[in-house]
Amino acid sequence: MQVLHYKKELRDILLSKDGKNHTIGFVPTMGALHKGHLSLVNRAVNENDITVVSIFINPTQFDNKEDLEKYPANLEEDMVLLKTISNDILIFAPSAKEIYDEKIDSKKFDFNGLEKVMEGEFRAGHFNGVATIVELLLLTVNPTRAYFGEKDFQQLQIIKKLVELKGFPFKIIGCPIEREANGLARSSRNERLSLSTREKGGFIYKTLKTAKLKFGTESANSIEEWVVSEFARNAVFTLEYFQIADINTLTPILKKQKNVKYRAFIAVYAEGIRLIDNIAL
Repeated sequence: MQVLHYKKELRDILLSKDGKNHTIGFVPTMGALHKGHLSLVNRAVNENDITVVSIFINPTQFDNKEDLEKYPANLEEDMVLLKTISNDILIFAPSAKEIYDEKIDSKKFDFNGLEKVMEGEFRAGHFNGVATIVELLLLTVNPTRAYFGEKDFQQLQIIKKLVELKGFPFKIIGCPIEREANGLARSSRNERLSLSTREKGGFIYKTLKTAKLKFGTESANSIEEWVVSEFARNAVFTLEYFQIADINTLTPILKKQKNVKYRAFIAVYAEGIRLIDNIAL
């Protein structure tokens, strides 16, 4: 297993492996790896000749400085986990200066409104930061396939749009949400929750599953009102938003339409930590 800190190092190794004749699977991460990440890496290893995992805590996608400072980082632990899958994974762990050169800043993007709702509404500039780093990493790795988890479904749709707008040849693959035993979506932020709150985290997924059941017979407005009332009675989790949206445009539902696929999205706070989740309806 090789840990590479410089773009040229990584490119030289990929070229030395005759990258034109080998498929490259890429999993971009911010470290603090868990079983959700490992499911992406495992798929990349199984579907490609070469697998690259980037570990980089991207400063431009944090709208909350405290959240950035508290984001967990332990490269040694991440390496141990990756070795359980394969010893041949290339780890790309650059510094911010290596990625951004002299100016750590985001580009501005227009994703036809995908970036303005839900996460975009509550996290100013977040998706500019995400798209900036993903574009830089994709151009560095030049993968055949790149893998992203559906927990960040809005991010996944935006990255697909980025690749479409730029005309990149990379295939973006969304992978199912990995959950803890109680249903809580796996996230690096879960490590910051108290044991008691983490054990109660299944409430979020339970609410989403009930919303899915209700979607068959009730209006979106009544479901949203029900979710709000459920969280109003919960002393542990504070609801930031619950939204039912078209999976392609991410526009909020006004009235159910045939042949349109919908998804329910949620963001909550617990102990000052922000958690997101979603479910197909």
